[in-house]
Parts: sequence; C-alpha cells; structure tokens
Amino acid sequence: MTRPLSVAVLLLALGFCRGHRLDLSPGDELELETRFPADAPQGSLWPLPQKVQTSEASFKLSGSTFAIVDAKRSSAGPSCALLQDAYTRYYNYMFGSAGSQWLRQIRRSGVSELTELQVWITSTDPECDAYPGVTSDESYELTVDQPHAVLKAPKVWGALHGLETFSQLLYEDEYGAKIINATSISDFPRFAHRGILLDTSRHFLPISTILANLEVMAMNKINVFHWHIVDDTSFPYQSRTFPQLSQKGAYHPYTHVYTPTDVKMVIEFARLRGIRVIPEFDTPGHTQSWGKGQLDLLTPCFSSTKPSGTFGPVNPILNTTYQFMTQFFKEVSTVFPDAYVHLGGDEVDFTCWKSNPDVQNFMDQQGFGQDYKKLESFYIQRLLDIVTTTQKGYMIWQEVFDNGVKLKPDTVIHVWKGNQEQYQSEMANITSAGYQTLLSTPWYLNRISYGQDWQGHYRADPQDFKGTDEQKKLVIGGEACLWGEYVDGTNLTPRLWPRASAVAERLWSAMNVTDLSDAFQRLSAHRCRMVERGIPAEPLFSSYCPSEYKHL
Repeated sequence: MTRPLSVAVLLLALGFCRGHRLDLSPGDELELETRFPADAPQGSLWPLPQKVQTSEASFKLSGSTFAIVDAKRSSAGPSCALLQDAYTRYYNYMFGSAGSQWLRQIRRSGVSELTELQVWITSTDPECDAYPGVTSDESYELTVDQPHAVLKAPKVWGALHGLETFSQLLYEDEYGAKIINATSISDFPRFAHRGILLDTSRHFLPISTILANLEVMAMNKINVFHWHIVDDTSFPYQSRTFPQLSQKGAYHPYTHVYTPTDVKMVIEFARLRGIRVIPEFDTPGHTQSWGKGQLDLLTPCFSSTKPSGTFGPVNPILNTTYQFMTQFFKEVSTVFPDAYVHLGGDEVDFTCWKSNPDVQNFMDQQGFGQDYKKLESFYIQRLLDIVTTTQKGYMIWQEVFDNGVKLKPDTVIHVWKGNQEQYQSEMANITSAGYQTLLSTPWYLNRISYGQDWQGHYRADPQDFKGTDEQKKLVIGGEACLWGEYVDGTNLTPRLWPRASAVAERLWSAMNVTDLSDAFQRLSAHRCRMVERGIPAEPLFSSYCPSEYKHL
C-alpha cells in the first residue's frame, strides 16, 4: 500500500495521451500534447498550490538516510502525536521498503543528497491536540534546497498539507533513485470548507471504507467529512441515550451500526489528517427509520377519516417531539466535537400532515391556514432553538432559507437544488441576505455518465454568480456529495475518486487555475499516485499506470 511512486507514473501519466483528445463539449475540442517534468515543472501536484517555483537543480533522497524531523525552532516537538504520526505516514508513502536504496546511491553518487525535511510550526500554539475548525490556519511554505528542505506553517494543519505536497514532488530517475527538484512553494486554500458527503443510511459503509476514504481526502486536501449518517432507510448511529433507535431502525442491530467506539475512531482518524467530521441528522423529513425506535415521533397518516397505518415526517405538534430532540441533540453535541451540526430540513412531504386531523386543528389554532410551509418553519425554528442551547452552530439545506425560517447570523446554508442558472440565483439570494453558504449542486457524484464527467465538476465555481465582492466572501466553500442508493463498500471508492479530486482542486487552488489540458495531465498522474498508494481510483481515460491496483 505504501510502495514508492515510480517516475514512470509521472512520465506516463503526463505523456500517455499523445494523439488522443479530451472528451469535451462541442466547441471545446482540445488537443493533448505530451508534457514531461522539464516542460511542466508543476509535475503531478494536486491540488495545484497557490505559488510554485522550481528549478532544474535536483537532489537525491535515500530511505536509509532521509528523515522528517521537527525544526529546532518549532513549537511542536516529539510530544505532538499528530505530526509524529504524519511523519511516519508520509515517509512510508515516499519510500515504502527502502532496502535497496544504497545501490541507488552508488549509481547517483554525483548528485547532492537531501537528508532532512525540517518541519517548523511557527505559532506559540501549534494546536497538536485540537480539532480542526472552519477558521483553522491551513497555510504553509515549503522550500526544497540544500542543505535541507524546510516546511514552515503557523499550525499543524498547514504542515499536514505541506507534507502531502512534499511527497508529490518526488519522482524516480532512470536508475530508480528518488529525486526532488529545488522548489519553493507558498500555499493556502481558496475556501475554508472543502467537503465530501458520504451517505451511510441507504447502504451501510464499513468503518474500513470510511477510514480509507478519509485517507484519500487528506491526499486531496479535503478538510470536511459530512457524515450523512441516518435517513429513511436505516438508522445506524448507535445512540447511548436512545439505543432503541438503532436496535429497531438499523438494517441489523449489531452488524450494521456505528458504535460509540466506531464514531470516536472516525473522528480521531480524521483529526489526525486535519479533517472535520460534521454529522447530519436530517429532520423532519427523511426520518422513517427514526420512527421504528421512537414511539409517536412520526406523524400518523390518514386515509379519509381513519389512520392508514403509515407515517409521515416528524410530528411537529407534540411537546414530546421537542423533548426527544432536546435530549438527542444534547448527546450529539457531546459526541461530535465540531462547532457545527447539519440539520437537513430538505424534501419535506406535506401529504401526511395534510391528512391528519390533529395537524389540521393545530394549523387552525396557529393561524397557518393551509400553508404547510409555515408548519415546517414552526418545527425547524423550535429545532434550531434546541440546537442553539447546545452551543453548536448549524448547517441546513436551502429549503429552510427558502421557506423563510428565522436563522441565526452564523447559519451556513447548503445549496443543492436546480440547474446552473437556478443555483447561481440561489447563491446570490442567500449571500445578499448576509448568510454564509456552501455549494453542492454541480457536485453530486452519485450522478454518473459515460465519459469524462470530471470536467464539468472542474469547471463549476461556487463564486460564479452575480453579486458583490462582499457577497462572494460569504461563500465558504462546497462539498461533493455521494448519495448511497447505488453505492456501498464495493464501489464507493472508485466512484468517488478521482472525480472528487476535481472538486478538491476547484476549492483549494486559485480561481484562475482552469486549464483543462493541464488539469488532465496532472490529475492522471495524481490518479496513478493514488493507485500506487493502494486506492482503487478509476481511470480518467484510456491509459495505464506502471504500478496497477493490486486487488485483494
């Protein structure tokens, strides 16, 4: 899994496509030319850093002599477990088994050797034991020169990204020796929120699958795991306060649940890679599985004047509903350390509410008339007040904003609906109202097609809408979403990668990094690097990697 990246990966990924054309839209035909490191000094860097300068001067690295160490002036030392763990991880990525390195040194004796990467955390608090957040400093500077390379970052989060970039700079020469060019990089993310949504309700995802994809997220500088953990079909989250929710609502009460230990493992594994874990507990719709373990939580549906035996959304008229939500989200706030929780609020079907005579009477009492959006807003407002008492911020899908619910100023509104014109209009409306927003509409990766659909993902930009500079600043990023109706542990990873990598670069790199030909060549190399690291990332086009994926 950690075998070294061959130079052939870089050369072939950059050069295999001579004579082929990208699968572009009509009018966008673009000839691909072979490009080698001398012609493309940025090589296989993904996502592309903000500023890169490189030269032809090169240094060799040997697994037997090279080390990643703390700089003497660094505020993070041997006790910073997060960095020490990362040093080991990236050494293994770069060298794997280094048993034959001494032979390569003899062959390359005329080349200067680089023996250290010194990691220098400059702030007084490196945040070694903290959790990453939306305001975390992820910037870094990387200098590769003699006598050693220096990775400088204010916080550990930037250092993690710098380690990934350093590992991407390595290649092998014709003798198989590890080589790195003299390089200077200054880098930081364009957007603070760069996420992946995984759905663990439609299909249960094994913990090993989740952890493997957290690993790949770090390789792509993705910093948010949006865990859509429960939905209509199953409730795999094992609650300590309400254990019956998963006992009756999961596909299986023992094999298809996430125990408190599992959840803690995911959160810590993500933290060590600079990734936030934001859980989503979507209500009042998408809650059929909740009702199996919590009596009277859902609204009874009626056929004429009699109960039909079916149930609709959460029942918004009962005090017991809000008592349950108070206890449940109090638990959630203690289990998940991130400052935000995603509360959903999308796709509420009013049919059942309309059929229920008790709900109709409540509507009359409240003066809502027949406007069931007002009832939805009533419920959501009560829920938001409950979550506010837990000291958490909240994210919601765009329908909550569209329906006029009163929101806190720090609410993050998640856009997912419509075509390009519609979602651009939505982004403009949300930001003009002063709210922060995230975009997902063009990045629903569960929608697949034959061809290079990564190009459409790469072209989409969350700030591409009519608005002022102040409005554009309220866009904090976006998320690629992989919903689980047709996805489980057997096909999730290749469906997600490298298509999600295209979103990762759009959210990290500068706005003007839009060249599809350059992106295709770098992404092909990056895809081969992920394959080399044991990730079954699917190909972009006809090609091969010298080290193909090894099936288990």
